[in-house]
Amino acid sequence: MAITKYKKALPLLRIPFSVYLMPVFWFGLSALREPFSPWRAAGVFVVLHLLAYPASNGYNSYYDRDEGSIGGLRTPPKVSPELLHLVWLFDALAVVGGWLLSPVFAGLVAVYLLVSKAYSYEGIRLKKYPLLSTAVVVVFQGAYTFLMTQVGVGASQGQLLAPDNLLLALVSSLFLCGSYPLTQVYQHAEDARRGDRTLSLRLGLRGTFVFAGLALAAGAGLLAYAYLRRHEPTHLLLFLVATGPVVGLFGRWAWAVWHDEAAANFDRTMRMNQVSSLCLSLAFALMLLF
Repeated sequence: MAITKYKKALPLLRIPFSVYLMPVFWFGLSALREPFSPWRAAGVFVVLHLLAYPASNGYNSYYDRDEGSIGGLRTPPKVSPELLHLVWLFDALAVVGGWLLSPVFAGLVAVYLLVSKAYSYEGIRLKKYPLLSTAVVVVFQGAYTFLMTQVGVGASQGQLLAPDNLLLALVSSLFLCGSYPLTQVYQHAEDARRGDRTLSLRLGLRGTFVFAGLALAAGAGLLAYAYLRRHEPTHLLLFLVATGPVVGLFGRWAWAVWHDEAAANFDRTMRMNQVSSLCLSLAFALMLLF
């Protein structure tokens, strides 16, 4: 009976949805110019995408208690105490797994997990504050994770603090700044019911797409500058080719929402997440070959 309860809670960890955060992982690896161990990279992937991110997802679900669709789940099951047990288990496994790679990496993972708890926990709930919550997500799922990935694979301090590398870390945050509000467009009613004044809710649907477009364009422009500064025109070409479908899909979605707000729905949001994640991950992974 207990096992059945845990099986019912497991989907709320939304492990498949965590894969949508892959681009930052691949981006961090593609920025490194010195060799690193593929096995360490695989370990970092497991710790982040199969343990830390699911733990954060589950904790967020536990306190949100969503009744409508959420990222990765069209009809989420009801939360239970078993979900919180799974969250603590995945937290512990993430930190222990991180420690096996590097104590510093484990410390960074622990900080990430604590911040994600503050984002959702009802006693703090950063999610209630649109600017603060956006800043936290943009920094910690962007530049922080970019650099944390590099620490996990054993990058030297010189690599981490190189101006060009820090510039690319900033790019990752700009991309998150553009994509994060888009993940909120179909949850306006749910967020308003809970009293969470998300950035997308404050901007409105049209404002969200304008804001996202400007942030993503700024990130792309800075990325182009960084690649040219690093004498990596091939990387820039790969990025431009890979993001073509993403730009097209974003433009069509924005046009649809502009004419009918019902287009800002769960299906279109998930499709945008899937296409952008796969295209960007493919581009950054291919960059590793060069």
